[in-house]
Amino acid sequence: MHDLAALRLYFPSSSRAERTRFWHHLSAPALAHHLLTVARKSGVEQAILHHIDSGYLKGHRPSHHHPEAHTMHHPQCLELVDRRPKLETFLKEHADELKKVRVLMFHGEPLKAIATD
Repeated sequence: MHDLAALRLYFPSSSRAERTRFWHHLSAPALAHHLLTVARKSGVEQAILHHIDSGYLKGHRPSHHHPEAHTMHHPQCLELVDRRPKLETFLKEHADELKKVRVLMFHGEPLKAIATD
């Protein structure tokens, strides 16, 4: 039985991680960068920060990516892929940082290679 899952985290691009070090009081790190770093340290198998051209988050207006203009509520999506128990542990360990993040978990299993004749 496969317990492979994808965990998708949705949040505004302006979201910041909690201030945990002295230098963070001057400028807290971006939440996306912080979560990528802690996912790697936690041994999560795969992490991808998706580029969002257009979209909106619940309760916000639609936003479109523009290289020179940036809205505070432009959506970001970080996807983590690993075994379900590891992802659940990650969620528990970082629950305080994920309070304002919309979290979706998708369950599945990898497809076998498709043979072509």
